Amino acid sequence: MANKLFLITLCMILTFGCSKTPSSDEWITLFNGKDLDDWTVKIHHYDAGDNYGNTFRVEEGMLKVRYDQYDFSDEFGHIFYKTPFKNFHLTVDYRFSGDFEENAPSYALLNSGVMFHSQSAESQNKDQNWPVSVEMQYLADLGDGKRTTGNMCSPGTNIEFNGKVYPKHCLSSHKKALPKDQWVTAELIVKGPKITQLINGEVVLVYSNPTIDAKDQMVKGAAAEFTQGGKALDSGYIGLQSEGHPIEFKNVRIRLLE
Repeated sequence: MANKLFLITLCMILTFGCSKTPSSDEWITLFNGKDLDDWTVKIHHYDAGDNYGNTFRVEEGMLKVRYDQYDFSDEFGHIFYKTPFKNFHLTVDYRFSGDFEENAPSYALLNSGVMFHSQSAESQNKDQNWPVSVEMQYLADLGDGKRTTGNMCSPGTNIEFNGKVYPKHCLSSHKKALPKDQWVTAELIVKGPKITQLINGEVVLVYSNPTIDAKDQMVKGAAAEFTQGGKALDSGYIGLQSEGHPIEFKNVRIRLLE
């Protein structure tokens, strides 16, 4: 009788116990279009949780990045979802709009992105400029057709491309950047060490094996635990970027992969 009861209990656990864990077919909405309750802001020179100047705001069902309440110079910011992720498929719709902040660095023109395998907002020091992470970079066309979007940038990190450690900070995709004011769907698929980036359903870049780069001079002010050279990055937080140009995000969703 005891064995029978054990088997029945085990069957119930197997049947119902994992029902709260989303399968690979289920999409989880990260941004609900109403508020930022599940997100934490971290802006350069400010503590985690301080949404300085109302930089990140929700309007018309979109997550907007705006600078109309202060003069932007180097207040680079990110807004991080509350939960870290490991293997996942992320999709984000983005659109650049408005005017570039004239005091921002020139490279930030029509430039933003999503950070992943990132340290949390709370783990970043007040004057830390960028999170140690990997970035899927979003760019818009400057009118000359030279830019690409869906690139990879690596603040404080390294990645491998074609079997070798990639020596530069950013790796360009083959996808031409699209015009400002146009909605673009960006997707990021992370399965183990392999990372695939897509723009509007098209694979634009594949790379692998992100690790911490102790020699990278781009990130300033990170704690020692995030500067351990060679440490593999296989999970972390997801953050949407504020870099000096107004941008909108919507349809931020994720599905978990085994």
